[in-house]
Amino acid sequence: MSLKKTDPQIAKSLQKEINRQRQGLELIPSENFVSEAVLKALGSPLTNKYSEGYPGKRYYGGNQFIDEIESLAIDRAKKLFNAQHVNIQPYSGSPANLEVYFSFLEPGDTIMGMNLAHGGHLTHGHPVNLSGKIFNFIQYGVDKKTHLIDYDQVEKLAKKYKPKIIISGATAYPRIIKFKKFHEIAQKVGALSMADIAHIAGLIIGKAHPSPFPFTDIVTTTTHKTLRGPRGAMILCKEKYAQIIDKTVFPGMQGGPHNHTTAAIAVALKEASKPSFKTYVHQIVKNAKTLAQSLKQNGLDLISNGTDNHLILVDLIKTNVTGKQAEKALEQVGIYVNKNMIPYDPRTPFNPSGIRLGTPALTTRGMKEKQMKLIGQLIAQVIYNIDNKQVLKKVSQTVKQLTKAYPLYPNLKI
Repeated sequence: MSLKKTDPQIAKSLQKEINRQRQGLELIPSENFVSEAVLKALGSPLTNKYSEGYPGKRYYGGNQFIDEIESLAIDRAKKLFNAQHVNIQPYSGSPANLEVYFSFLEPGDTIMGMNLAHGGHLTHGHPVNLSGKIFNFIQYGVDKKTHLIDYDQVEKLAKKYKPKIIISGATAYPRIIKFKKFHEIAQKVGALSMADIAHIAGLIIGKAHPSPFPFTDIVTTTTHKTLRGPRGAMILCKEKYAQIIDKTVFPGMQGGPHNHTTAAIAVALKEASKPSFKTYVHQIVKNAKTLAQSLKQNGLDLISNGTDNHLILVDLIKTNVTGKQAEKALEQVGIYVNKNMIPYDPRTPFNPSGIRLGTPALTTRGMKEKQMKLIGQLIAQVIYNIDNKQVLKKVSQTVKQLTKAYPLYPNLKI
C-alpha cells in the first residue's frame, strides 16, 4: 500500500519537502543529497532487525545477513580511510564524540577542543553541551586578524593544562586543518590526538584535504555532509584502541545498531570509492572558491578572506544585516543558508553576525563555477536589498530557473 493511502498527511508534508529541495538552492554546508541507491537501502526492511553486538557476536539470532552488511561497510571504510579499526554503529556524530570521551576519560578530566564561536562543534566542550558539563574543556580559537588556527596558542595551552585528549576538526572553519601538527602537539604532552572530520570526510577520501590518517589516534566522522551518505557516524582508530571504543559504543552507550543506516553507509562508501567521487569533491572545492570570490566581488566580507574547503563564513557586520535576517530573507527566495557566529562575534548565537554556506549539495546537482558566480551575485543582492520586494521577486525567479535546469530526484515517487 502506498504512503499516500496509508497516511495522506505525512505523504503531503513529505512531497512538499521534496519539492522544497528540488526548487531551492541548498547551501547549508552540512547538508547534501544522497543517491537513490542510498535512499533505497535506508528505507529497506533492514529496519525490522535487532542486532545488538558486533558481527559474529550478536545477542539475537537471525543476524547472518546483517553481519555480511556491517562487515562490508567496515571493510570499505577501512580501505577508503586507511584506518586500522572502524566502528560503524554510532547513531550520529555527537554520540560518536561522547563515546570517544567516555572511552578514555573520567568526569572532570581535562580535554582540549575548538571554541564553538570560532568554528568548533557543540561537543567540543561548549558549556551548554554534555561534553562541557562533564569534562574540563580548555578551548582554543583562531587569530583575531587572520581568522586562522593559532597552532602556537594550541601548543602553549596544551603544555599549560596537560589535557588527556586534544581534538582537531571544526564545523565552521573554511581553511585547511593541520592534523599532523595537532598530533605532534598531543605527543609532546602525552595526550591522545582526536580528529573530528565530520564536515570534510568526503574531501579527505577524494584527496581534496590532508588526511588525519595514519598518525591520528582516533577519528570520528558523520557519514552525510561531503561523504554524501545517510545520517550516521563512524569511529576510526588505531587497533590498540579498538576494544575499549567498541565496548563504550555497545553496551556502554548504545543498544542495537540501525541496520538500514549501516547498509546505506555501505552503499555511500562504495560510491565514494569510484573515480567519479574524487572528481566530485574537487569540484566542491572549486565551486566554494568561485562562490567565495563572487561574494567578495559583490561587496561581502569573508572570514579568513576565502576558503580552502567546501565552506564559507560570511561576516555581515558592515552590511547592518544580522545573520538571522539574512537567513530568513534568503529562505524567502529559495536560497538556504544558516545563521552562524563569526570569531569574536559581538552578537548572540541566536542572532549572530554571520551566515555559513557551502557547496556540497549544489555540486551534487551538477552545478559548477558559472552557476557559483551567479549565486554569489544573488546572495549579495538579497542582503543589500533585504526590504526591496521587487529585487527579492526577481532573485526568486532566477532561483527557480536555475534549479529547473539541474533537476533533483526526477524519478522519485512517494
